[in-house]
Amino acid sequence: MSEKRISWIRRGLFIMATFFLCYGITRGEPLVVFVKAVNICLECIGIG
Repeated sequence: MSEKRISWIRRGLFIMATFFLCYGITRGEPLVVFVKAVNICLECIGIG
């Protein structure tokens, strides 16, 4: 593939990733991930 085509593919993937990241943040997903991480950590040390 040519360098131009690879460059456009990278730009497109970056824009899509940014969009989905912002979409997840607006849905409140960071809180869900944080709660799951806390539960896993508490289970690992035997408290939860």
